Amino acid sequence: MPLTDTQLERYARHILLKEIGGPGQQALLAARVLIIGAGGLGSPAALYLAAAGVGTIGLVDDDTVSLSNLQRQIAHTTSAVGETKTASATRTLRALNPDTDIVSYTQRLTADNADEIISGYDLVLDGCDNFETRFLVNDACYRARVPLVSGAVGRFDGQLAVFRAWETDNDDTPAPNYRDLVPEVPPPGSVPTCEEAGVVGALTGVIGSMMAMEAIKEITGAGTSMAGHVLLYDALDTRIRKVRIVHDPANILSGQHEVATQAGAGVAE
Repeated sequence: MPLTDTQLERYARHILLKEIGGPGQQALLAARVLIIGAGGLGSPAALYLAAAGVGTIGLVDDDTVSLSNLQRQIAHTTSAVGETKTASATRTLRALNPDTDIVSYTQRLTADNADEIISGYDLVLDGCDNFETRFLVNDACYRARVPLVSGAVGRFDGQLAVFRAWETDNDDTPAPNYRDLVPEVPPPGSVPTCEEAGVVGALTGVIGSMMAMEAIKEITGAGTSMAGHVLLYDALDTRIRKVRIVHDPANILSGQHEVATQAGAGVAE
């Protein structure tokens, strides 16, 4: 469908880019993107994807807005305290861009609903705050053959990865998925949460915006996909490092169906 005059004006800076242009903008308008978590990472990601003209954005979050969220969760305002995050973020995104249809899932993602929800989207952004949900999202994206953009933050450090886990390379080695980066759910209490350790608010904006950038690349085909790599960002030292993720043959999802162990998994230069 041709872009309207209003859309030509709204997305003019995209259309000027040869890597996106009119066809890329139309791909964005037709895209369906699911965001897991409407918090520190999901807020900037959702704002930039709505601004970019993504046609449908799904938001999964069962939490409500608290005053302590507002230091970093920029989709919400003080007046939204006590409101569900999906309702608050939906109002913000619709005010930003009426072209974008927002679908709210004010519920927790579970083994019972993950496949059904995720299979209805072209791309998933995971900005959740717990490892159980990360594994659930990863596995559902693998089964649905849906690209996954995964972000995480803690204190002054951020992490970004992209997975197209159903693909294989030239020698039929499976592409890596989140289980190749983190083979097993860490023991309870071994990784402090942001509530326990703190996090600088602007860091979530950096990683969330980068998640949106990778999503735009995946949708439009611009540039080189980051799939199979993880980017590590140290905000205190202003250092960024990108490393390749190595597929673990013992990966219980895409490997030889053995029990995943730390050996053979991880990253390589």
